[in-house]
Amino acid sequence: MGILDNYDLSLKLARDEGERRLSAAQRRMLYLRLVVGGIYDGSGTLGPPICVVFEGWDASGKGGAIARLVAPIDPRHVRVISIAAPTFDEKRHHFLSRFWPHLPGWGGMTILDRSWYGRVLVERVEEFATEEQWRRAYDEIKSFERTLTDEGMVLVKIWMHVSSDEQLKRFKSREKDPLKRWKLTAEDWRNREQRPAYELAITEMLDRTDTSNAPWTVVEADNKLYARVKVLETVNAAVESGLLKAGIKLADPD
Repeated sequence: MGILDNYDLSLKLARDEGERRLSAAQRRMLYLRLVVGGIYDGSGTLGPPICVVFEGWDASGKGGAIARLVAPIDPRHVRVISIAAPTFDEKRHHFLSRFWPHLPGWGGMTILDRSWYGRVLVERVEEFATEEQWRRAYDEIKSFERTLTDEGMVLVKIWMHVSSDEQLKRFKSREKDPLKRWKLTAEDWRNREQRPAYELAITEMLDRTDTSNAPWTVVEADNKLYARVKVLETVNAAVESGLLKAGIKLADPD
């Protein structure tokens, strides 16, 4: 039994409770973001950099969760970066180098839709990286994240976890919807055939890169509403902790 087997994917919320908690969490997120930017009280005091990293299975709901996370925030106050395969020029450098320009500074917030963990996931499974490279990457990633968090960054790492059956259901739903069909590619189907290999890679990733300064949060995502609420509440808790650690007091805006 692997780490992923420990999560109950049947978890869900009643519609009324879920919508109430989601709304409350979004309002809290807006307040926290204004505090981080030194805007809420007009003090100009900047809070710590906020970086939320999303990883997960194809069709696990990353996009929907990100949409709910940023919905209450002014678009000028958050950057959402979708990480694609490295370009030819990017491959000429260390794999972590291409992420530095996307990282937020004090008072800033960035959300990464996929991240440096591609090195130990897709690059490992698809053999785009040598075994020596992806094995070495665990320590490189932990050192990289330690550098960021030691400087004060609030780093939230989320793994969106869905069952094989739910993933297949969502694939078929996308296939039938002309407005969502673009989300489903031949590569998605091919990746699904390699689910056992990915499960092995994910399990090792979670085991080896879950640290006290940058822990993983696994989100049970078979139920979309439950997943979105857990994501918002997780990020809020991390930001609150980071602000308090930075000596910035919080209030109840209500």
